[in-house]
Amino acid sequence: MKTKKFYISLILSLSFLSQMAAQEKIDALKLYRQGAYEESVEVCLNELSAYDDSQIIPRMDSYTVLGWGLIRLGRYEEAVRYGEDALKWSRYDTRIIENLGEAHYYLGNHEKGLDYFQQYVSLNPTGDRIGQVYYYMGETYIRMGLYNHADIALSTAVYHVPSAARWWSRLGYAREGAEKVKTAELAYNQALILQSTLEEARKGLERIRQN
Repeated sequence: MKTKKFYISLILSLSFLSQMAAQEKIDALKLYRQGAYEESVEVCLNELSAYDDSQIIPRMDSYTVLGWGLIRLGRYEEAVRYGEDALKWSRYDTRIIENLGEAHYYLGNHEKGLDYFQQYVSLNPTGDRIGQVYYYMGETYIRMGLYNHADIALSTAVYHVPSAARWWSRLGYAREGAEKVKTAELAYNQALILQSTLEEARKGLERIRQN
């Protein structure tokens, strides 16, 4: 009877601890969504320091929110470091892979950023961030002067998120760089349909018409 009570007590304790851990993760995510990025990062770091080697799933959740917070704070090198640490625990977690691509994008590491974005596309072609990933790929190709590549990436981005006016404008710019005047004009016009005050799209149309 005492043994049974002991096991019941143990199960209840473990359940309580699990709920507490989950609550901490929810708090970190909630803080992030509220724009309290510093606080969210601190919560995630505290969570990571408390996990043991068996807690892979909650660990990856904490690494994910940590990466989001660090990127929002502009702490890109830290985001890369923690992202690389995270992949040692779960090599194919697409949330971490996308974070690493984004951090490298902001650091100007074009090849590394593209590598992680391409991994994301390969592993999760219908993921929540797929449009954003293709947008970052397109912007990276523009930086590299590879306008035809940028056209393909940004065309895919607006396919997934057709309401993103600025993405349409950047698609127009990529096509303009590739000397595809007619399709560039179409993209700029679509950007202005979605957001009539978008200055870069208006200037893009002016350049095309002048030339």
